[in-house]
Amino acid sequence: MRRLLTSLALCLVLGLAVTGAKAVAPDEMLANPALEKRARAISAELRCMVCQNESIDDSNADLAKDLRLLVRERLVAGDTDEQVRDFLVSRYGEFVLLKPRLQTSTLLLWGFPIGTLIIGGTAIILAIRRRRAAPVETAPLSENEKKQLRKLFAAKRE
Repeated sequence: MRRLLTSLALCLVLGLAVTGAKAVAPDEMLANPALEKRARAISAELRCMVCQNESIDDSNADLAKDLRLLVRERLVAGDTDEQVRDFLVSRYGEFVLLKPRLQTSTLLLWGFPIGTLIIGGTAIILAIRRRRAAPVETAPLSENEKKQLRKLFAAKRE
């Protein structure tokens, strides 16, 4: 049992270590640590258009590399973080953001989980109230059932 737990813990630690790897190559990194930190923060928020469920910071796709370089070029040119995001959204659409902005076009996307929780919670509350309010109707025991019950109690006492 101890070996099993040790091997599971080792697998967990190794699994966590592997997930921390990033796809940014050393030749992509900026010399200025502050700009590099900003570039990494922006890259973590942008979706790889090839992989779609990975950030460009995690993806090894060629397009992700191009986008990482584009982000760094814009930052070196003096753009703010928001200007870089706006540039990429104007070029690739809102889909490029892993967390879309709250706008009228994305209102349903943001409101759906909240609406689902409200509707589900209301349904659960109503079901509980109905269950508590519904009287439990029991029919009285027949004479035959009473005799069987007395026999069972008598047998249990013995």
